[in-house]
Amino acid sequence: MNSFDVKKQLKVGDRSYSIYDGSGIEQSHRLPYCLKILLENLLRHEDGDTVTRADIETLLRHDGSGRREIAYRPARVLMQDFTGVPAIVDLAAMREAMARRGEDPSRINPLQPAELVIDHSVQVDRFGSSNALDLNTRIEFDRNRERYHFLKWGQKAFSNLKVIPPGTGIVHQVNLEYLGRVVFTREAAGETLAFPDTL
Repeated sequence: MNSFDVKKQLKVGDRSYSIYDGSGIEQSHRLPYCLKILLENLLRHEDGDTVTRADIETLLRHDGSGRREIAYRPARVLMQDFTGVPAIVDLAAMREAMARRGEDPSRINPLQPAELVIDHSVQVDRFGSSNALDLNTRIEFDRNRERYHFLKWGQKAFSNLKVIPPGTGIVHQVNLEYLGRVVFTREAAGETLAFPDTL
């Protein structure tokens, strides 16, 4: 909708990106950085329905008091295995339900990129040797073989799903070192949008 007229083009080298720059809105200068990230998110998703001009104005007037629900949409979702595996099971069940109804099950996908890091289920069975990590990782794959077959299927079946196997690291570290993008880009309506990576 762009009712604040903040959609601009940013040229970087020979590429052009569409951005939603709220810095020209009078009240935006007083917002803390985290709320400026939320402001950009609302400006980018303003559609008159899920995000309205009134929602954006409420954020701009925010004085730290009171609470208000906003239609925040993160750029991506990060999961660890204890919560992420059930989410993938739910998506698989929704696909089965679509197929039973005679509809296309491939329509069921995470809306945002979803990244699942396997770190919570890994146990320490071997220690005190230089190959302990390899042994523990092998034991983990053997112990949970069925789960890893399912997750391998899920990564192939669902667009926007990436599974990071055990032995790679702790979810927070893997996110910072390998998955974080700082600036996210997405193709939409024939243009490339650039926006902050949020999680």
